[in-house]
Amino acid sequence: MSDTRADDRAAVRVLDLWRHRLGAVPEALWARTDWTTVVLAENDLTEVPPGLARMTALRTLDLGHNTLTRLPDDIGDLPALTDFLYVHDNRLRELPDTLGHLTRLRYLNAGDNPLTRLPDTLGHMTSLVELRAENCRLTTLPATLGGLRALRELHLRGNRLSGLPESAAHLADLRQLDLRGNALTEIPVALAALPRLRHLDLRANHITHVPDWVAELPRLEKLDLRWNAPSAAPHDLVDTLERRGCAVLR
Repeated sequence: MSDTRADDRAAVRVLDLWRHRLGAVPEALWARTDWTTVVLAENDLTEVPPGLARMTALRTLDLGHNTLTRLPDDIGDLPALTDFLYVHDNRLRELPDTLGHLTRLRYLNAGDNPLTRLPDTLGHMTSLVELRAENCRLTTLPATLGGLRALRELHLRGNRLSGLPESAAHLADLRQLDLRGNALTEIPVALAALPRLRHLDLRANHITHVPDWVAELPRLEKLDLRWNAPSAAPHDLVDTLERRGCAVLR
């Protein structure tokens, strides 16, 4: 294909077919197996045929903004997939358990899908630094969540979560947590154990009380409580946080 950009400099081999409206995965993908980046976003794709596991050098895969209803199981058999996996804005109701094989992947965006669950193998993805599952239909998260010990950002806004699993207390490197627009009636107590949490977004939930331990989170810089109960945060707790430089929005 004449407009396919393939760059072999510094061993970077990119197949960029963004917004080509192809309708199907092109033969160009299978022409070689040493791509390091494959971008197939916005192509009206309804399926990805098996065979991805042949891409043994693939570090980044972008399947976002399509109409996929499932991912092939062999997506978990990409040994070099370490950088980015985008599967957001599709029609996925579930993710394959084989994603748990991607133990070196650092970034996963599965947001804007009708997902009702994340796989129990999620906790095996121990290199994840950022996980996005925004605007889905999640009511719970897998108990294995705490296995993501390298996670720094967790974006879960726009779901139906009423709590977090107890294992969330093991997310010791978490810096940013977005729980805006869920079904929380209280702040999950597991967060009390997070020493590096800086930004906590709890907007548009049903929280009626902020417990005292929130003021003891040592690195908290921003606490967003807007659109919860007006009196959720006691004045003395807010004063304590603001005196140490934490911005409290309510």
